Amino acid sequence: MNLARYCLTNADPNPAKTALEVVGACGERLETWTYGDLTRSVLAVAAGLKAEGFETGDRVLLRIGHSSDFPLLFFGAIAAGLVPVPTSALLTSLETNTILADCGAALVIHDGKTSLPDTGAARFFGPNEIEKLKQAAPAGFAETQADDPAFLIYTSGTSGTPKGVLHAQRSAPARAPMYQGWYGISAEDRLLHAGAFNWTYTLGVGLMDPWANGATSVVYDGPRDPHVWPEILETSKATLFAAVPSLYRRILKYADVSQTSFPDLRHGLTAGEALQAALYHDWKERSGRELYEALGMSEISTYLSSSPGVPVKPGSPGRPQPGRKVAILDEGSEVAQPAAADTPGLLAVHRDEPGLMLGYWNRPDDTSAAFLGDWFLTGDRAREDADGYYWYEGRADDLMNAFGYRVAPEEVERALAAHPSVSEVAVTAVPAGSGVDLITAFVVPAAPDSFSEDELAAFAGERLADYKRPKVYRPVAELPRTPSGKVQRKALRNV
Repeated sequence: MNLARYCLTNADPNPAKTALEVVGACGERLETWTYGDLTRSVLAVAAGLKAEGFETGDRVLLRIGHSSDFPLLFFGAIAAGLVPVPTSALLTSLETNTILADCGAALVIHDGKTSLPDTGAARFFGPNEIEKLKQAAPAGFAETQADDPAFLIYTSGTSGTPKGVLHAQRSAPARAPMYQGWYGISAEDRLLHAGAFNWTYTLGVGLMDPWANGATSVVYDGPRDPHVWPEILETSKATLFAAVPSLYRRILKYADVSQTSFPDLRHGLTAGEALQAALYHDWKERSGRELYEALGMSEISTYLSSSPGVPVKPGSPGRPQPGRKVAILDEGSEVAQPAAADTPGLLAVHRDEPGLMLGYWNRPDDTSAAFLGDWFLTGDRAREDADGYYWYEGRADDLMNAFGYRVAPEEVERALAAHPSVSEVAVTAVPAGSGVDLITAFVVPAAPDSFSEDELAAFAGERLADYKRPKVYRPVAELPRTPSGKVQRKALRNV
C-alpha cells in the first residue's frame, strides 16, 4: 500500500486523460497535466530523492507556495517512502523553526519565495534542486505497508504548541466514504478547489480524491478577489466546487450570481468552518445549486456530511458517512458511553476507523489522552436528532476557527505577550455577524496612555501567519477570571 500509487492508479485512468489543470484569472489554462505525465513526474521526484541518499521514513519539510511543484513534491516524497510535511506558505520563519525542530526533517524543499527556518541540521533544496529532481529518470513506487507513515501535518494543539498529526499510507483509501457520502463524484467530474496547493483541504479534496476516482482536478492560480469566481467556474467547466463557507459568502456579496451562472456546476462542497443555515439558503436561492457540507478535522479528514444521497438539513453538517464509526458520548462519564437522545455530548470516532491518524508525532501521552476507551475525542460537541443528523454544538476546548484553520489562543497569546507594551492578553474568536468570527485580542496594556494597536499588530505580523493574527485589538482594564484565577475566554465576548 502506497498512498501516491493508490491516488494515481486506483481508477486505472487513461494515461492521456487530464488529471490536473491550473487555470488563470479568466479561466485560461496555465498548465495541463495528464495522468501519464503526472505519474512520470511524481516517480521522477521519488527517484531523485532516493538518489540523493534520503531513506525511508525521512521527513521532508515543504516550503512551497501556490505552484504545481507542491503536489509533485508531496506525492513524489510519498512515492519514495519518505514523509512529506506540508506547510502553509504564510508561516513565518519563527513558526517554521518550531515545526522543523519538532519533526526533525532531513530535508527542507523551498521555492525561494517562502520564509525558511534558520535553525536545524537539515539539507536545503531550492528551485535548482527541484528542477533536478523533476528531471530524474522515473523509478517505481516504494513498497510501503498500509500502517507505514505517509505524511505529517501540523495543527494547533490545545496547549498552543503545534502538534504533528502523522497519517498512514492507508489514509487515502480510507477516504472512500466521502466519494459518494459527500461528493457524489465520478470519473467525468471536474472538481475546482478554491484553496492553495499547500492546504491539506486542497491536497485531500482537491487532489487525492479526484485522482483516486479518475476525475480531473482544477486549481486556480490568480487574483483571489471574490468577484472572479463565477467566471472561473464557468470557463473551467467545473462540475464540482469546493471552498470554505466564508468564500461562498463573499462570492454572493461581491459577485453577480444567478441560476444561469456556471451552467456546468452540479453542486458545491464546503468544509473547514460551520455553514450557517442563512448562507445555505442564500446560495441555493441565488445559484439554484445544492451546497453539501462536511465536518472533519486534521486527525481524520471528514466523517459527517450531506450529499446527493443525504438531503441537506440547513444548519446541520449531515450524517456519518457510510461505514464511518462515529458516536456522541456522554460528557459527564469517565467511561465511553452514548449520550442521551438529542442531548449534546462529545463527538468521537472509533480507533478502528482506517482514516484515523497513527498518532501525534513524538507525543505518545497526547495520543493516549485523546482517547476515551476505544474512542478518539475530536474536541467537538454535537447532538444527534431523530433522523440521524448531527448538529454542531461548538468546541469542548478554546480552539478558534479562522477561515478553515484551527488556531489555539495560547499560541497567539504567547506571541503577543512578548511585546513590552502588553501586561496581559487573552485571545478568542468573537462573532462579527453573518456567521463570521474574528480572532480578537483583549489586551491589558502596561501603559494605557501610550499603547499602540498598530505597533502590536505589526509585532504580531512578524511572528504569526496571517490567519493566526488578531483582526481586532481591544484594550481592557482587566481580564475576566474564574475564582481560581483562570482567564474565562468565553466571557470575553461580553466584555
